[in-house]
Amino acid sequence: MHAMQYRITLPADYDMKIIRRRVESKGPLLDDFPGLGLKAYGIRERGVDGSPVNAYAPFYLWSAPDAMNRFLWGPGFRGVARDFGRPVVEHWQGLAFHRGPAVGTAPRTAVRHTTPVPAAADTATAVDGAVEELRRRAAADGVHSAALGIDPRGWELVRFTLWADAAPSDEPGDRYQVLHLSAPGLAALPEGQQW
Repeated sequence: MHAMQYRITLPADYDMKIIRRRVESKGPLLDDFPGLGLKAYGIRERGVDGSPVNAYAPFYLWSAPDAMNRFLWGPGFRGVARDFGRPVVEHWQGLAFHRGPAVGTAPRTAVRHTTPVPAAADTATAVDGAVEELRRRAAADGVHSAALGIDPRGWELVRFTLWADAAPSDEPGDRYQVLHLSAPGLAALPEGQQW
């Protein structure tokens, strides 16, 4: 499994209805994309859930690396680059994935939480702790699914949690509204630890 996200920050006065219409028309195009586990079409709106910015920031879980490549070199990402400029694409090696109790419900919100692995920390111990924390969090009421990845270049962990309704107020991280979920390979994403 590979996790991927690009975050396109938009002007403070940007009309977010433009993004909503874009997702409404283009979101279903990936509903049957081979090799895609899921894509959460996330947005942040300035002043909503503490967001200081307007942003379009979809998050992907890929079950096949070649599918991620097909998307990045195909017409979908070309359209993003044409309309907004080519964004930086963050990606992480998948560490764990869990379906939550609300997996059968369309998610409305998502939270992205990043944590650096301290230089002095044993990486295996840090990862084991993060995997266990993900398993525990994914079992919470209202969780659709949760994924954990790591960028070994900067030794940063990312936890991405989809929620059927609003995330709990004490859930740390950046909050997103989920406008659409494409999940053609959700059932194929391996449950639990990825090694």
